[in-house]
Amino acid sequence: MKILLVEDERKIREWVAKALRESGFVVDPVGDGNDAYDLLKTRSYDGAVLDIMLPGRDGLSLLRSIRREGINLPVLVLSARGEWDERVEGLNLGADDYLPKPFHVDELVARLRAVCRRSKGDQLNLVEAGPVRMNVATREVSVGGNALELTAREFSLLEMLVRSPGRVFTRTQILDRVWDYDFDPQTNLVDVYVKRLRQHLGEENRDWIDTVRGVGYRFKG
Repeated sequence: MKILLVEDERKIREWVAKALRESGFVVDPVGDGNDAYDLLKTRSYDGAVLDIMLPGRDGLSLLRSIRREGINLPVLVLSARGEWDERVEGLNLGADDYLPKPFHVDELVARLRAVCRRSKGDQLNLVEAGPVRMNVATREVSVGGNALELTAREFSLLEMLVRSPGRVFTRTQILDRVWDYDFDPQTNLVDVYVKRLRQHLGEENRDWIDTVRGVGYRFKG
């Protein structure tokens, strides 16, 4: 899942971004409300972590603007201030959850997963195509009933392919969604990870990931 992290305190932003990436998220970290607004208008995210106190456009104003414009991604609001009225205002403006500072990063990750899960529906935790079955909430994967051990990146790549069987994803799209990299025509990172996934799937199932020559990859529908 791709997350927008909006936090003006650099150390907190870097700490949270690192924790989210280690938990399998792709993260765009920004420290300014205006920059966050521009990203939300031009890019697609699965959720956002939003601090209230921001330079430029403050968090509540940002939340109000995106909800008015029909941007309905899940939003977890952070704030160092604990006043009840601020919490209520954020929830009334369309925040999905609220976490006061200081917080434990494991709780933030759990809450973020929960609001994303609720927004998509619990049934979307289970992803299945061909011989592959994935539980996004528990990070469990099986092929033909046999459990696999995947890294966070391998899991994210396989989830992306399995969620849309038959759809061709370009290397640029995969890099953006799984690694948050700008496209580098010289990199073979995607090809390396596809090779790893095929090895995990085993000889009998490796052909479920199909190479579309000159374009990218797809999971056979």
